[in-house]
Amino acid sequence: MTSLSRKDWVLLVLLTLCWGINWPIMKIAVQNFPPIAFRTLCIAGSIPVIWAAARMQRTSLKISRDDLGTIFTLAIPNLMIWNIFMIVGVKMLSSGRAAILGYTMPVWAILSGLIFFRDRISRLGWCGIGFAFSGALLLLSSEFATLAGQPMGSMVMLVAAAAWGYGTVLMKRTQIKIPTITLTFWMLVLTAICMTVVSALVEYRYWRLPTSGEAVAIAYNALMIFGFGQVTWFTLARKLPPLASSLSVMMIPVLGVFSGAWVLHETPHWQDYAAMLLILAAMGTVLLKPRTGAIK
Repeated sequence: MTSLSRKDWVLLVLLTLCWGINWPIMKIAVQNFPPIAFRTLCIAGSIPVIWAAARMQRTSLKISRDDLGTIFTLAIPNLMIWNIFMIVGVKMLSSGRAAILGYTMPVWAILSGLIFFRDRISRLGWCGIGFAFSGALLLLSSEFATLAGQPMGSMVMLVAAAAWGYGTVLMKRTQIKIPTITLTFWMLVLTAICMTVVSALVEYRYWRLPTSGEAVAIAYNALMIFGFGQVTWFTLARKLPPLASSLSVMMIPVLGVFSGAWVLHETPHWQDYAAMLLILAAMGTVLLKPRTGAIK
């Protein structure tokens, strides 16, 4: 197992902070702006940032045709499906609830390893899956019980989390000999193109220039979420075992819930607190599960 260096720990802390506080930022941005267009602008804005970073590092962005196919395959679950479904879910749900559901990702990664790659799952791993699904069902039940609820939003977020979980496993198992920043750059380029098409098909009538507040949210996402966060995440995902992803996501839904309560004055309900505890317990079982037969 690859250990976490001091640099890795610092990157995980920064990644957790950046991604955790972004949930209420995204919620504010998409209240009156088309969500897929918002996320597309964020991704498009990050491309020149990553290009400039690659130039500063003297890293080549050249790829082969064979690499392009592999990059596109990795981009579908890790960026395209995740970002489209996630941002739609954020618009439909409270930011805290969306964060809780979105960061069931490590458990979906375990299931993906079992189903698609025949990984073994320990008893502790099965307990984690049970905790996570219990939390998700608790949130879904409260949505169905509330006339103003959005059960579809919860299901959309679970699809996003499942895609990201599968993509994380696929990233670890894919051998591609290009620098991570080059991989990230081309994944974002392909994702921006595809999401532009999707937004044009479903949101074209709502397209407009962003307000100053929406522009700030786009800039934050372009610089911090994608320009810094996405490169950092893919670096860790390629380098480290599931321990890294589990550590990095454990506190993000907690930050999402409480930053949403602070910034947006959202009121967490008992289901949110109970689901958060269940999902954190699930993340704990991922951290503690034996490494033998685990996702590499």
